[in-house]
Amino acid sequence: MYYVVMKDRDIRDNLATEQYLMNNVEFDEPLVLFYIEGPCIIVGRNQNTMEEINPDYIKDNNITVTRRLSGGGAVYQDLGNLCFSFMVDSDDSNFGDFKSFTQPIIDALHQMGATSAEVSGRNDLLVDGKKFSGNAMYSRNGKTFSHGTLSLDVDLDVLTKALHVQKDKIASKGIKSIRSRVTNVRPYLAKEYQDLTTEQFRDKLLLELFHANSLDEIKDHEYIVTPEDQKEIDKLKEQYYYNWDWVYGKSPKFTAKQRKHFDMGTVDVRYNVEDGKIDTAEIYGDYFGMKDVTEIKEKLVNTKFDRDEILSVLKGFNLDDYFKGIPQDQLTTLFTP
Repeated sequence: MYYVVMKDRDIRDNLATEQYLMNNVEFDEPLVLFYIEGPCIIVGRNQNTMEEINPDYIKDNNITVTRRLSGGGAVYQDLGNLCFSFMVDSDDSNFGDFKSFTQPIIDALHQMGATSAEVSGRNDLLVDGKKFSGNAMYSRNGKTFSHGTLSLDVDLDVLTKALHVQKDKIASKGIKSIRSRVTNVRPYLAKEYQDLTTEQFRDKLLLELFHANSLDEIKDHEYIVTPEDQKEIDKLKEQYYYNWDWVYGKSPKFTAKQRKHFDMGTVDVRYNVEDGKIDTAEIYGDYFGMKDVTEIKEKLVNTKFDRDEILSVLKGFNLDDYFKGIPQDQLTTLFTP
């Protein structure tokens, strides 16, 4: 087995590296990757991004959002989380067999004292009945990777806020995440592992996987990303993980609506969104205005379903001419995700 320890702390860079290694580097044995990143949300390939996140909280807290190649549900990660990815030659029998991919991790955690850790359901790892790891899989050109999260010390309060969106605002046919009871695995580790940093936790798991006593023993198994590799990885970053069209535009068609009553009337804003852009816009209500809101609706069509993009359109109008007496700052919240 070979391994890669990614130095970057940006999920987009790490996903691009994983994709590149799978498709462009030949290994004669399985490969395991470990990576750690700052606060981020990664949605599954078939999900509606806006349906999974709390956009205001994301923006206010500088949380990165991207989409991965594999299916499954949205996950939140921060520096208290460790990601792992097993990469192998694929066949029809191993795709979807999460137990075989994750069992080495479970065995390692048992050695570290978390003896109640287990594979459960389709693709989750549980400890004491609570989820601490979600896993997903992707296969292409004879290769498969199975990657997952390991919550060592994730800020669970941030997780619940970042992955929350009001269900009455957005409706689509995208694959929705199932919210589960989640926990961190740190409290279940043996006493000598209670104070490990995420990096130390990673190194300990790596040694358990290789049945080694020190990293020096396995250094010949490490694959180092070359400058030539990095050039190609950078191209994938721009093509996929930093690309708005990939992260948001690949969302399934959906509708969005928000309604609020003000002293000067009720306003109800509704969008049909396709490929991440507003396909149609409707504005209903019993408000008063000197001008016809059709002008606003027409300008919103083909605009990205993005807060800043929509606000840029609205700044071109004196909204009091269309919605008399309604405070502009409160009004614009109805138009934006």
